[in-house]
Amino acid sequence: MTSKPEPKSYILGIHAYVPGKSAASDGRPLIKLSANENPLGSSLAALEELEAPRGFANGAAAYPDPDCKELRAAIGELHGLDPARIVCGTGSGEILNCAVQAFAGAGDEVLFSKYSFSLYPLLAHKVGATPVMAPDNNLAASVDFILDSVTERTKVVLLDNPNNPIGSWLDASEIERLHEKLPADVLLVLDQAYAEYLPQGVDDGGLELAQEKENVLVTRTFAKAYGLAAERIGWATGSAHLIDMINRLRGPFNVTTSGQKAALAAVGDQDFVRASREHNALERGKFVEVIESLGNHGLTATPSEANFVLVHFDGEVKAEEALSALAKAGYAVRHLPSQGLPNALRITIGKAEDMERVAACLRELCGESA
Repeated sequence: MTSKPEPKSYILGIHAYVPGKSAASDGRPLIKLSANENPLGSSLAALEELEAPRGFANGAAAYPDPDCKELRAAIGELHGLDPARIVCGTGSGEILNCAVQAFAGAGDEVLFSKYSFSLYPLLAHKVGATPVMAPDNNLAASVDFILDSVTERTKVVLLDNPNNPIGSWLDASEIERLHEKLPADVLLVLDQAYAEYLPQGVDDGGLELAQEKENVLVTRTFAKAYGLAAERIGWATGSAHLIDMINRLRGPFNVTTSGQKAALAAVGDQDFVRASREHNALERGKFVEVIESLGNHGLTATPSEANFVLVHFDGEVKAEEALSALAKAGYAVRHLPSQGLPNALRITIGKAEDMERVAACLRELCGESA
């Protein structure tokens, strides 16, 4: 007989999700280029909703709309989707969790590419399923390697596209090929957290697949290009039975009233999203040029379609050394040894002046003049 409640054995294998750092080891606050947040902040329209007096009868005492009806209608109008086939969550993380919980459990496998969002193995462990990592193709996800890793126990395939932490992206033809060759009883989840950073008019076809197929779920978030990370709002679309499963599992009243109002205003301010995308493309391009100029010192950058760049340190300058130097200069970036990338730093694209300072720090570290 035990003296305290004992957790499930598979829960003991979980390590809590580790967010990007915002302080140095001595507690000194740093400019955060470690969490892929939007350097432009938030849409002014969204901020006005967050700062305005509550426009409902009982203020904060009233529960929020449990179904996010207005927000779902606005998302549907923007993307040409049926609002009845949209569900909102506490960030896309809640929806991803619900999707895995609904379709995988003990004895099952949850499959994803080797270098993927660090939340994915935790989602598998939480339901007692086995996380399986498909081999990478030069760090990026490979449709062939994912398909080769499918077994009769595979229940869910998670694919972040664009990818985090690599920044790579699979186009519509590859996504279609992956879906076509997956067994019909395997759920394909396309995690499109960074989709708004793709060039305008470019997408992986996931939203269309999710409307046409019974086993495709697409998730998105307001945390990145929309700049509403603090409000924790995400959404998903898929077939009616997939949305029904998410609704059964998600938290009741899971998106706050303030979050719904801010997200609704943000959807209506596509100029802000466009400005975020253009700023990111410009500053990312300039930063990659700097890294390429330091190639003779062993620095390289993986091509990225997201709002960060993965920088590799394969010369005399080591990733740990660069991490320390950037912290001394006032910046927090993401070191990824726990994800099998000990010689790399993931650096979020920040404000223009911050990227210039980060570039200058790396040049100085390599012995180059700024």
